[in-house]
Amino acid sequence: MSVLAARVTATLRLKSGRTGILGPGKGRLLEEIDRAGSISAAARGMGMSYKRAWDLVSDLNALFKEPVVATSFGGAKGGGATLTPFGRDVLIRYRHMLESVDKALSGDIAWLDRHLSGDGA
Repeated sequence: MSVLAARVTATLRLKSGRTGILGPGKGRLLEEIDRAGSISAAARGMGMSYKRAWDLVSDLNALFKEPVVATSFGGAKGGGATLTPFGRDVLIRYRHMLESVDKALSGDIAWLDRHLSGDGA
């Protein structure tokens, strides 16, 4: 593996006490729900069980004062899910935080990249 393929990355996981609020998994789930308009389609796209995705959405909605994801059931087109305006703001702010972390750590990450062995370990 080349050093270029072994790029060092940072992740951002937000917690309140021992409770995970938002991290890579929930962030990606929100992106997938926004794209697909469905919790089940988002779960499939991530290789996640529907139950796990539903539990994460339920956790997110319970963590905040406002719902992050709105769901609808039945109807001619079936159910669906969308990010609420607040949920969209949560996702936008999380993406902004990720960009800020990447920018703040870019020099240190580049230094680590230059000092990785060829096997990327």
